[in-house]
Amino acid sequence: MISYREFSLRKVKQDFNLTLVEGGRFLPPIEPISPSPLLAEFLAESIQLAIAMGSEKARSELIISPILFEVRKILNRKISFFSGEEFNVEPEAGLVGFCDFLISLSPEQLFNPSC
Repeated sequence: MISYREFSLRKVKQDFNLTLVEGGRFLPPIEPISPSPLLAEFLAESIQLAIAMGSEKARSELIISPILFEVRKILNRKISFFSGEEFNVEPEAGLVGFCDFLISLSPEQLFNPSC
């Protein structure tokens, strides 16, 4: 078994017989949404600190998590997100390990129904 971090694009493409489609859109076009004044103010301070700290953990806590929190708020809490969850999808294929973030269409926040 190998963890998610040990996968490369080349390995995933080969192991799962995937075809890359370049130049297309992954998501449909959407209108941009301005961040709330609270998020904008927070990010104005936190981005430089996260960069200076230099760790993935700092970037997750000071940049990504506040943005996901705002997305959840904009969507009236109809989604949930989880940080640092063990997510063993298919151990025999090596799809095991801890994900930085998981986003769920379930509003249930106390536990991830996918785990």
